[in-house]
Amino acid sequence: MKRLIFILIGLMTFSFSNGQQLEILINEALANNPEIQKFELQYSIASEKVNEVNTIPNTEFGVGYFVSEPETRTGAQRFKISAKQMMPWFGSITARENYVSSLADAKYEDITIAKRKLVASVSQSYYNLYALKTKQRVFDENIALLKTYETLALTSLEVAKASAVDVLRLQMRQNELEQSKQVLVQMYLAEQTTFNKLLNREKSIEIDLVNELIIPLNDALNETENLALHPELTKYDKLFQSVEQSELLNQKDSQPMIGFGLDYVSVSERPNMNFSDNGKDIVMPMVSLSIPIFNKKNKSQTRQNALKQQEITFKKQERENVLETALSKAINNRIAARISNNTQTKNLKQAKDAEEILIKSYETGTIDFNDVLDIQELQLKFQINQIESVKNYYVQSTIINYLTI
Repeated sequence: MKRLIFILIGLMTFSFSNGQQLEILINEALANNPEIQKFELQYSIASEKVNEVNTIPNTEFGVGYFVSEPETRTGAQRFKISAKQMMPWFGSITARENYVSSLADAKYEDITIAKRKLVASVSQSYYNLYALKTKQRVFDENIALLKTYETLALTSLEVAKASAVDVLRLQMRQNELEQSKQVLVQMYLAEQTTFNKLLNREKSIEIDLVNELIIPLNDALNETENLALHPELTKYDKLFQSVEQSELLNQKDSQPMIGFGLDYVSVSERPNMNFSDNGKDIVMPMVSLSIPIFNKKNKSQTRQNALKQQEITFKKQERENVLETALSKAINNRIAARISNNTQTKNLKQAKDAEEILIKSYETGTIDFNDVLDIQELQLKFQINQIESVKNYYVQSTIINYLTI
């Protein structure tokens, strides 16, 4: 888990001087998230069951009183006390402990899986917050740019080089951008709630985000063969082993049980008689054997265990196919995000060049405010697309890391 967090943070080639370190936030989530705590408690319960099964059957005690005292040669029997202890076949208790331990091992994988998913969820939510906050900043910049153009249009209107329609169109465009920005604000608040609840804290706590995310020059190397060691798959291996232990326990349960006991009978002395053993109590040690002659239950359990192992094998293969598909999709999506980012960078440069041309045109008195709106709209589109491509790059990297680290 520490290696996973380290590599996730290592993907970020920017400075954290102006924002909280994602690693700190992830560690806080791992410490406070109730789902993780739930799985840890389930694992503790499963582990404690080892002590529960490390027992032998209850000792049986019996007391009987002869209402009608039977007469024997040595006297009348008054009451009877008996004790009996059944012992499981050799190795049965160990087999039961091994079975319960194997179930606990499988349950531990749930903790590992939940932690991995939590790290991925916190990281992805962080990137979503970054994208929403950065888009708000871009809208503010574009609104400020349109205000500048509005000032130019008002100046041009005074000298009859622009129409009132140009001014109104610029103002309407500002209204549209302000509306879009307010929508982003609400989306940010919703995502902020999601993020804070992953950390199990108040939804209104502000998140100190980094100022800029930059796609690194080279993608991090991920060993795709590590997919076979993913906890979602190793859990099936643990479940397979638990079925093996279940069958070993089943074989032990099909063996006889040995019982040891002792009966004590109190005998009264016969009156007016004098002979040896008069009134001598009876002590009778006993040995019993419990044999499962009709053991259809154990045979059926053996067949069920064999079928369970086949089911687990197919489930593992199915899950492995799903994870391989998700990994391939994430790798391709990350490549597409890099391509998109490069394209948007080129488009933004060209949009800036077009903007400079428009500014120079204003100096010569030939500015066309229709072109101003077109260029501004394109520039905003490219900026938003670039933010999305950067966010998608890191989101896809998070998915890849979840699957391969």
